[in-house]
Formats: sequence, structure tokens, C-alpha cells
Amino acid sequence: MTATIIDGKAFAARVRGEVAEHVARLKSEHGITPGLAVVLVGEDPASQVYVRNKGKQTVEAGMASFERKLPAETSERDLLAVVEELNNDPAVHGILVQLPLPKHLNEDLVINSIAPEKDVDGFHISNVGRLATGQKAMVPCTPLGCLMLLRDHFGSLSGKNAVVVGRSNIVGKPMAQLLLRDSATVTIAHSRTQDLPEVCRRADILVAAVGRPEMITGDYVKPGAVVIDVGINRVEGEGGKTKLVGDVDFESASAVAGAITPVPGGVGPMTIACLLANTLTSCCRAHGLPEPEGLTA
Repeated sequence: MTATIIDGKAFAARVRGEVAEHVARLKSEHGITPGLAVVLVGEDPASQVYVRNKGKQTVEAGMASFERKLPAETSERDLLAVVEELNNDPAVHGILVQLPLPKHLNEDLVINSIAPEKDVDGFHISNVGRLATGQKAMVPCTPLGCLMLLRDHFGSLSGKNAVVVGRSNIVGKPMAQLLLRDSATVTIAHSRTQDLPEVCRRADILVAAVGRPEMITGDYVKPGAVVIDVGINRVEGEGGKTKLVGDVDFESASAVAGAITPVPGGVGPMTIACLLANTLTSCCRAHGLPEPEGLTA
């Protein structure tokens, strides 16, 4: 068996196109422009690249992009003041504070200072609680992207056996909640799960978000299962050059799976696309307008 490759890059482009169409209608019919604000503290190279890409794609979708770049030594008080200013700005519908923050700043405090309705990362404790209890919430972008890919592949997830390997607050836990909301039967596994390969082999849907390069091999995969690889790990390749690999050993897993996301080009591109979708959703909610179909959980 050779797995079908789930092209997250192409799907993300489609999502961004749908977002841009909705934004154009908001502008022409209501005179409203969704706005996304990204706050970057310090000069972490990876964070700078992410922020630059987010800003570029925000503008390409027709949205307003606001960037606040602060020095690494910024105090907690000053950062919270910036967040409060954005909370009160009606032109801003989504606020994202780029993580990780410098060590002297309390990430939980900063995240929970964002107005929940503008928390397009879906990390605020109110949104976490709302998602867990089945209420309307802002949903973390990476799990939302995974859900979109799965819905596109299966149509309905009802009754599917899903195993999520990983229990992080950013991916594992919200991914499990989203699968439950779509009526899948969900197991959350992790590095300490007993006989993890056997647990994974029961899955129709296997989501790998454990943060260990190529940990999930073909032995973990039920024949014909759909494998969603959330991992992005930089490892040393041939000639001393680094390369990106997922949490799944692609070669062995793709020989068994029915469908699989590659790394790169799978889940990764969906994250920023869903950030734009969340910003659009937040804008629609703020103005009492219908939410965009197919772009929410």
C-alpha cells in the first residue's frame, strides 16, 4: 500500500483564498476590514520569520496588519500595556503574542491578558474552557488546520477511532476536544503510554504531536489509517546539513497508511491559514455578522 499524500500547502492556499473572498465582501458590503495584530518581543530568528510570514499573508488576504516589535528587555508591565491598547482598538480583531517570550515574562499572564474574543491563537483560559465544554470558542490554529484536513478527507469523522499522541495545551489537548466534538472516539496517548504502538494501531486517525523526530514508525500504523503529522523537527541530514522531519517516520508509515501529511508541506502551512480564518471569524462575531462557513470548528 502507498499512502495518498495530503497536500496541506495546496489546502492552505485554498483556505487563504476563501478568507480573502470573505474579506473582500466585508469591505464592499459593510465597509469593514478585519485586522490582525502581532506582538513580537525580542529578536528570536525563528519568531522573526514567523511574524514576517504572518504579516505578509495577512496583507495578501486583504486584512489590516499591525506589528508591534518590542525589545527583549521589555518589562511585563509595558507588554501588558501594549496588549491592553490592542484590546481597546476597534480596528484590531485578532491579537497574537508571538511565543516563546523572554524568560522574565510570564507567558500565561500575558496570554490571559488578551481579550478572549480577540485571542486568535485560542490559548486564553476562557477559550480553552469553552472548547472543552462544547461552547463557541476561538480554537488553536494548528488543531483547527488538522481538523479541516481530516474533514476534507473523510467528510464525517463520526464513529472513527482517533488516537492523539501528545498532550500539550497547544496541540494535543485541543485536538482531542475537536475530534470529540465531531463524534470521533478519542484516545490521548503520550510518551509514557504502555504499549504505545499497539494503542496507535487501533486508530483510524492517528495524530502525531509528541515532539520527537520520526518516533512514529510504520509499526504504529493500522493499514489504511490516516496519519496527521504535526511535528516539525530540525535534524542533521547528509553532509552536515539540517533538514525538517516530522514526528512520523514518513517512509515506513506511508507504506502502511491510507493517507498521510508530509513534513514540510502538510500541517505547517495550515497554521497561518487558520490564523487568518480565526481573525475573520472574530471580526464577524464582533460585528454580529454570519461566521464564514467551512472556516471554523
